[in-house]
Amino acid sequence: MRSAEKKIEVGVRIPGEAAEYRIACGSGLLDSIGEVIRSATGDVRRVAVISNRKVFGLYGERVELSLKQAGVSVSSFMIGDGERFKTLKTAEKILAILNSEGIKRSDAVVALGGGVIGDAAGFAASLHLRGVALIQLPTTLLAMIDSSVGGKTGVNSSFGKNLIGTFHQPTAVIADVDVLATLDPRELSAGLFEAIKHGAISGERLLRTTEKMIDARGHDPKFIEASTRETFAKGIAEHVKFKASIVKGDAREAVGDVGNRSRKILNFGHTLAHALELATNYRYLKHGEAVGHGVIFAAELSKRLELLPPDSINFLNDVVHRVGGLPAVNKIDFEAVLSALSNDKKSRGGSIEWVLLEGIGRPEIVSDKTFPVGLLRSSLKAYLESTR
Repeated sequence: MRSAEKKIEVGVRIPGEAAEYRIACGSGLLDSIGEVIRSATGDVRRVAVISNRKVFGLYGERVELSLKQAGVSVSSFMIGDGERFKTLKTAEKILAILNSEGIKRSDAVVALGGGVIGDAAGFAASLHLRGVALIQLPTTLLAMIDSSVGGKTGVNSSFGKNLIGTFHQPTAVIADVDVLATLDPRELSAGLFEAIKHGAISGERLLRTTEKMIDARGHDPKFIEASTRETFAKGIAEHVKFKASIVKGDAREAVGDVGNRSRKILNFGHTLAHALELATNYRYLKHGEAVGHGVIFAAELSKRLELLPPDSINFLNDVVHRVGGLPAVNKIDFEAVLSALSNDKKSRGGSIEWVLLEGIGRPEIVSDKTFPVGLLRSSLKAYLESTR
């Protein structure tokens, strides 16, 4: 058990909504979760912790102890591990648990895990009694910098990823970088691919911050050194600040907003990513790996449309490849990927709105109706085949 090091806090306030919360990033935060939750939720007396067996086996006892020491009654429940469990069936299971345990409007749901746990538990929390407090305790890098922040919740279905969901802002987010030491290397890489996505649309400063995280991971993959933990705590905080700045201006992803500060720009790399995940039934790629492919493809598409200069795409590709190899996608059925693209939630008016780049930090939302005939099909086919 490591004593708490310096904590970095980021505030999130959503104009026009009764939503204001703080995100704590640092080392040694797990043992103070009870105090943080009591402070954020006021007189909460009871929480339901939703996790999976692997994560709960690592951190569940500490979380429960901290909550009980803060005078909070705790009940913990497990769901399946992996994207294929992020379903309506799982959400219904969580809702049944919340009902049977008597979770009231004054109580809270604690999501202890990665993006699947956060999304599914958050979705259930938004529906139970028309909304109860949600505390996010992300245990993956991807969840820390992205899915735990911003209020999007949801589940997957046979017709697409995250097409069923709600907006439900958390009451607090606690990101303890110590937990990254136990992440599977592939899972940590997945988070770094998502971080690259943020850097690509934010600008070189955040991309350089991400490079520091990549380098620190390479030197100290087990997060033994305090300097590594500090690098990640600072990096996560910078990524959260960027996402919070976008969410603040477009909390619910306004349909008609196609500006470069629209929340839609956070979907950079996700159009192809979601199609790849759906085409493989969420069993082949980690979400962040799919985003890694999506980032490279979106950059290539930007180049083919003469939006992105060669030096920018070379820089972006170099950063992606420094994280590590991406699983090949050449054997994924091409037509299945095309079909999945047509069901993407980013489509509007019969076209898909792609987030492309005019340069690092210069995202542009482009309708595929403006593409030359056959460009998307030929580009996609060439990209998939190139990953052998």
